[in-house]
Amino acid sequence: MSDANHTEHQSFIRTPKQLIAAVAGFFLVIVIGIILLVSFVTNQRMTGAGSEGQDAKAVAARVRPVAEEGFTLKDANAPKVLQSGQAVYTAVCAACHGTGAAGAPKLGDNGAWSARIAQGYDTLVQHAVNGIRAMPAKGGNPDLDDVEVARAVVYMANQGGAKFKEPEAPAAKAAPQLAAAPAGASNPVPAPLAQVGLQPTASAPAAAPATANAAGGTDAGAGKALYGSTCVACHGAGIAGAPKFGDKAAWAPRIAQGANVLYEHALKGFQGKAGVMPPKGGSSAPDADVKSAVDYMTSAAK
Repeated sequence: MSDANHTEHQSFIRTPKQLIAAVAGFFLVIVIGIILLVSFVTNQRMTGAGSEGQDAKAVAARVRPVAEEGFTLKDANAPKVLQSGQAVYTAVCAACHGTGAAGAPKLGDNGAWSARIAQGYDTLVQHAVNGIRAMPAKGGNPDLDDVEVARAVVYMANQGGAKFKEPEAPAAKAAPQLAAAPAGASNPVPAPLAQVGLQPTASAPAAAPATANAAGGTDAGAGKALYGSTCVACHGAGIAGAPKFGDKAAWAPRIAQGANVLYEHALKGFQGKAGVMPPKGGSSAPDADVKSAVDYMTSAAK
């Protein structure tokens, strides 16, 4: 029994030759595994970071102007594509009509829209285009076409129970034909000037005083007038988060931002936490008059 147990625990390597063969086989397996691994890794072409930095596409991406990032270049001479009513509402009208701010009838509120719908399509469009009370002209975006504003009115009114038809784009006007000069005329007025009733540029210097006046700084009278016709709609009563005229506490943090920041917000518009400021208050006033209105309101709060 003891001999049998002793035999069972003996190794299969009994001679030096068997030991050498086992060691050689072990290393052979390792070498073959390494070769297969290297072959697998190098089967595809590997490129390190920055190795394609001189490719034409990479160079073009680096030298592209930053101003083009995130913008689509438009042809200024191309005909304007009128937006749909829903697009205008989302971009402009939703700031007030989406929340009911400043007394604006909220989208989908049939009760708030019923009285306005009863006034008729023409009245609603007129109020939206020209402005009424806290409603700035064209919702504060003077670049909108009247048809775009009308489409937005139809979109909102129909959501409130109306059945107005969305207006179509107006037909393009044919360009006027240039009149031919008489055969015997001497030194005729150029055709483009003659058609609009203008004479050659002898009277051009007359525009100089207006330019000099605009460059001379803000006009207090113009600022007060613009406030009375436009800004008072919100700043007179503090509507839609607007700082109330003469309220020093409300104006103090805004004045602390500096005049340039206030000018930029007034000219380009500003979306704040408590309300929205449309560009130029919804007017088409010159930039100088808008700045004067800002100075007029800030001086009253100091």
